[in-house]
Amino acid sequence: MSQRNSTTQPGTTGEPEPAPRPAPANAIGEERILDAAYELLLAIGMRRMTMADIARHAEVSRATLYRRWPNVQAVVAALMTREWTIALVSAFQPDAVDGRARLVEGVVEVVAKTRVHPLMRKIIELDPEFLTPYLLERRGSSTVAHLALVEEGIRQGQADESIRAGDPVWLARQIILVSLASAVSGPVMAEKDEYTKLDEELRIMLTRYLTP
Repeated sequence: MSQRNSTTQPGTTGEPEPAPRPAPANAIGEERILDAAYELLLAIGMRRMTMADIARHAEVSRATLYRRWPNVQAVVAALMTREWTIALVSAFQPDAVDGRARLVEGVVEVVAKTRVHPLMRKIIELDPEFLTPYLLERRGSSTVAHLALVEEGIRQGQADESIRAGDPVWLARQIILVSLASAVSGPVMAEKDEYTKLDEELRIMLTRYLTP
């Protein structure tokens, strides 16, 4: 009786190939899970979304999901931080004429993107209470990052004398307050085809606020 060659490839003898081993939890990228959460949120809204839904859509186990986030709200918070970090990185470009122009144009661009971002619009439409703590009670990770970036932009503008003197911390806080209002409440004040007018008024306001 002949023996099977030990180098025979799976499946060549009619035997079923072994099932692939699942990837370990730490090998599953966070982006894959957040992408799945993004798609679900746009499709059904946050209130109807469950951790089981996210795990199923991302094709990971619920245990893997719970090792990273305790609930849907935490997943969405991480998703918002990712989306606004991307907006921040792309908005503040180094080729502006001076620190004030770089800061003003960066802030206006982030506000304009936030106002029409599908994630923000869906949350405001279906689950506005999710935003309430971040608007009225505490700073989220995105707000902390925005403040740090604006503070640094103010310091750079003060160094090249394009931004007036003042405590960068408090100047930045006022800029963030005005920007949040324009981003979140802008659609209440203007139609979509009028958003550029909101942006221009914000640009004028910030420029005059910061000019020495």
